[in-house]
Amino acid sequence: MYIEKVKKNMRLPESVRIFDTTLRDGEQTPGVAITVDEKISIANKLDQLGVDAIEVGFPAASAGEKEAAKAILDLGLNSQVCGLARVLKADIDAVISSNLDYVHTFIGTSPLHRQYKLKMSKEQIMDKAVQAVEYAKDHDLLVEFSAEDATRTEYQFLSQIYQAVEDAGANYINIPDTVGVMIPSAMHWLVNNLKEELKIPLSVHCHDDFGLGVANSLAAVEAGAEQIHATVNGLGERAGNASLEEVIMALITRYNLKSNIKTFHLLDLSEFVSRITGIKMPPNKAIVGENAFAHEAGIHVHGVLKKAETYEPITPEMVGHTRRIVLGKHTGANAIRSKLDEYGIEMSEEQFLTVYEQIKDLGDKGKKITDADLKAIAITVLGRAKEELVKLEGFAVMTGENVMPTATVKLRIKDEIKTTSKTGVGPVDAAITAINSLVSETTDIELKEYNIEAITGGTNALAEVFVVMGDLNGNTATGRSTREDIVMASVEAVLDSINKILLLK
Repeated sequence: MYIEKVKKNMRLPESVRIFDTTLRDGEQTPGVAITVDEKISIANKLDQLGVDAIEVGFPAASAGEKEAAKAILDLGLNSQVCGLARVLKADIDAVISSNLDYVHTFIGTSPLHRQYKLKMSKEQIMDKAVQAVEYAKDHDLLVEFSAEDATRTEYQFLSQIYQAVEDAGANYINIPDTVGVMIPSAMHWLVNNLKEELKIPLSVHCHDDFGLGVANSLAAVEAGAEQIHATVNGLGERAGNASLEEVIMALITRYNLKSNIKTFHLLDLSEFVSRITGIKMPPNKAIVGENAFAHEAGIHVHGVLKKAETYEPITPEMVGHTRRIVLGKHTGANAIRSKLDEYGIEMSEEQFLTVYEQIKDLGDKGKKITDADLKAIAITVLGRAKEELVKLEGFAVMTGENVMPTATVKLRIKDEIKTTSKTGVGPVDAAITAINSLVSETTDIELKEYNIEAITGGTNALAEVFVVMGDLNGNTATGRSTREDIVMASVEAVLDSINKILLLK
């Protein structure tokens, strides 16, 4: 609604090219090294996604970089394949010898780069840039030129060097925010002014040092930029680059710009690159994070179940994701009912309330409740004896090194309270022995089978205990309980089984 009101004042292009630099700038992420085969796999997925250009690396840097460039070019992708080069003949020759026909060449232009890194004058830098572009054009290359550290370069010099390389035949002008110092309004001003002076398409390459990589990229588009450099998952030097998935989804859904991107490949691409690089995405990462379409709060879940758009700006399916209802302390009854319906589990209102109260209790204790946990709890409740002839009124165990495991159990048996303490080889054995002792006057029982399983990993995983008890008359019954406390789960399972046997008589 509000976007439409301000779009009429923007200088939006009809479409925006997506220039992916995951295989070049993304690989410069500290600790990341991508093999030739891995680069080929990522390039195939980027092409499948539909990016316009793929910067495959820096061919002059090593034989491996050149090999990767050639191998990716041989794939016959629809995306353009580009190689990076400094404004040096040898670097451009490395791109040419890699059989690439698209070069991204650059030189530093800011006072810092001129004085400390290059030790060159403005005139020398200008000459180097023009000569490089002319040399590349003489070899029939498509040329993209970057003034490195453009956003800390004096505007007059920046404009002059861009006009000079345009006159020399450059096809694209790229504006790198090399250390991420821009803010959106300043980026808009810069691109808007350069659009008045340059005829060829403008591109931006924004770093994320202040978390503004995507915002600055979009501000550039609002001022007329026709191309954005980005990386999968925002990989790159220091804090990384503008995030490919965030840029793409903003362009398509917020600005309604034309695109050939097949967005449903985004999650798959993100997860693939994450596995290869070893850089795990935070759960709250926009678009592709584990929690991007996850809901726990009762109010949110209720809204999403009624109409997804109430709490989701896009559908998860649009990016290859899935909606996830998370169970925890904030979970409402609607979320649990929805999950149970999803599993095909039907239960009475009383049974449902028992499940609901156990979920809330676990959530209050800080437990993250998984789908498997909920299923186990629900099945346990469904399988409970219809009536409790023997009911647990109190329970305590004592165990430890040089201490005989001892369990004290208080039961209500047919309106009579009975208490006893027994020892055993462990706390579970002690507890079961105490229970047997208390119910022996009512029924003779024997534990025939005992199984325990941790539903999910971790020391706080719920334990599911399953038992089979039998009496002297040949009656048997199963008992089940799901608790975070193994001993308590064992006690509940045994009592559940005993009550079922008693109801058979």
